[in-house]
Amino acid sequence: MYQSAMSTYQQSNFFTASPAKLVLMCYDGAISNLKLARDAYLEKDFYSKGKALEKTFDIIHELNASLDTEKGGIVAANLRGLYMYLIQSLTEADLKRDIAVFDRSIRILEELATAWRAISTSKEVSAAEEPLPARAKSYSLSNSKPALAMAWA
Repeated sequence: MYQSAMSTYQQSNFFTASPAKLVLMCYDGAISNLKLARDAYLEKDFYSKGKALEKTFDIIHELNASLDTEKGGIVAANLRGLYMYLIQSLTEADLKRDIAVFDRSIRILEELATAWRAISTSKEVSAAEEPLPARAKSYSLSNSKPALAMAWA
């Protein structure tokens, strides 16, 4: 019963979220899943580590696919490079059993989330007087909802 209510709540949050909120939800999901993967690895629970790492990869790929390089310019290009770096370094770290890379990747994602929170808060405050269509165009991400809506749940 609780799980069903939680799922409904998460779906409602997802479908009513702004593009900026969706990005923050993805960052939070990637961070929490990567922490789960790290902790499972340390406990030698390789099945759980694999599932959590797979969710992290799904989220990072979705963040990458959602970038709009036309509107985002150099920022979107830099984010794309950073997302590809995270995927590559986490894949190599998993193969080499290098847990330090997990921690470094968590810090990178936390810094991105913090920066995105600051940017989205300032955009929401400054855009509060703009009509809704103008606000929708101001984000550097496409306005479509990510396909992996609940990949981070």
